[in-house]
Amino acid sequence: MVERFFTRNSNFQFPNQSDPIILLSGPPSSGKTSLLFQFALNSAVESNGAVVILCKRRRLETNPPFLSQGVDPSSEIFQRIQLKYVDDDEGIKNYFAAFHLHDTFPVSVIIDDFADFFDERNCQLKYNNPRGRDLAMIRVLSLCRNAIDHANKRGHCELLLSDTHKGDSPRLLYIYKKWASCIYTIKVMVLFVTLLLKGKRRDLKSLAKFTPLGRLLVLEEKQNQSPTTSVSTIHQTLYNVKYMLLITSTY
Repeated sequence: MVERFFTRNSNFQFPNQSDPIILLSGPPSSGKTSLLFQFALNSAVESNGAVVILCKRRRLETNPPFLSQGVDPSSEIFQRIQLKYVDDDEGIKNYFAAFHLHDTFPVSVIIDDFADFFDERNCQLKYNNPRGRDLAMIRVLSLCRNAIDHANKRGHCELLLSDTHKGDSPRLLYIYKKWASCIYTIKVMVLFVTLLLKGKRRDLKSLAKFTPLGRLLVLEEKQNQSPTTSVSTIHQTLYNVKYMLLITSTY
């Protein structure tokens, strides 16, 4: 449900059941981290619980996220969003290996640019296999899923991953599709940057359009479509900004 990546309105309601693992994939500098932070904010507001974001400190400090329109950066809600800095896949494994020891669980765990934590050369040497990086990712995703499933026996917990791709689909889709029950893909259209965050669940597609405006993310439009509706039928709107982003979802 694409609304979870934007500022809530009075008519919006979160689903009763959410996906245990969600993937957000898009090209470089497409606003993924900003969408992750808005997702975290919405989760904290709706559940009155905590959210943990695993990320690299240097990456976050170099490219801080945008805030959605109307979000107060001094809000006390941000006190319930914890940043945990990790440098590699070992940091992710250590966090989830101790997950079952928690007295209470976060409602959402978010990992920014998941695949970037896995150094290809180090993984090949560790597993003595040219596909060592794939093996390392699969093992960590399995650990993550076990931890999230354990937390969901006592309450609600979900995992949101982001990944960077340069083609039309997630670069490691063959791995992610086994673990992620919902995949949102940001796609770039020709002539200007248009992003499609796609996701489908059964016979429903969601489409949202957002624009980076200054330091804000502005939700311009949201609509539902049947699976047969072509994305090309969505009319282009011109803005006096650098990017126009279209967001849909596929499950």
